[in-house]
Amino acid sequence: MARLNIVLVEPEIPQNTGNIARTCAATGARLHLVEPMGFKVDDRKLKRAGLDYWYLLDITYYESLDDFFRKNAGGQFYYFTTKARNTHSDIKYPDNCYLIFGKETAGLPESLLAVNPDRCVRLPMISEARSLNLSNAVAVGAYEVLRQWGYPELQNEGRLREYEWES
Repeated sequence: MARLNIVLVEPEIPQNTGNIARTCAATGARLHLVEPMGFKVDDRKLKRAGLDYWYLLDITYYESLDDFFRKNAGGQFYYFTTKARNTHSDIKYPDNCYLIFGKETAGLPESLLAVNPDRCVRLPMISEARSLNLSNAVAVGAYEVLRQWGYPELQNEGRLREYEWES
């Protein structure tokens, strides 16, 4: 089974992380949280945003970015940033890749981006917009990867509750 990894580096807003946790749970992606975080994991707002999907979540915590890279050595990392030259849809994402997102107020460290220019990707937007909401950016990135992979192991067809689809 193909596996997607979502990495949040020092997330600050519990509702964003809760929404991202829900996206990870619904898609089967692993969630990696890199400390320090701007909230406690038992935060009510975090749990509320993730609703009742916490039992579906595969989540790992790290003390620092160095700790994350040490424990995931050899991974294929893609850095989502407004500073990138490549768009997210230009990349062919391999199995078990890691989509890495920075904190809401500052993004990822430029020292990390500067040494990985070909692995930095951006979501296109108008020049007047500073950035997308973090949880929206994660959803766009995750679903681009899953689209490329053919939505492995995801339910691709819905059904009506009270009616049958007309042919």
